[in-house]
Amino acid sequence: MSTPTPICCPPVTEAALNLESAQRLANVFATLADPVRLQLLSMVACQPQGSCACDFVAPLKRSQPTISHHLKILHQAGLLTRERRGRWIWYTARPEALNEAAALLNC
Repeated sequence: MSTPTPICCPPVTEAALNLESAQRLANVFATLADPVRLQLLSMVACQPQGSCACDFVAPLKRSQPTISHHLKILHQAGLLTRERRGRWIWYTARPEALNEAAALLNC
């Protein structure tokens, strides 16, 4: 009769995230998988007073419609808020959303 192989560590019985949180964060990380969106989020997060979509055209060397498209996706993923100021849409980062994603990486 053979002896059972010892287990190196206790089995994992629980997920750190429930399914709903995992799906929400998977959407966030999929959104951030695009380098332009990651750059945009970084730039917006560095401007606590918010940023206009027009501020990113020159630094990112992209057209205004392309920038607006990427900002819309970041907003839909819950990473940015947006507010109309006159003719322009201003974006700000949502610190709670950024902290939630960062906390997952720091388990």
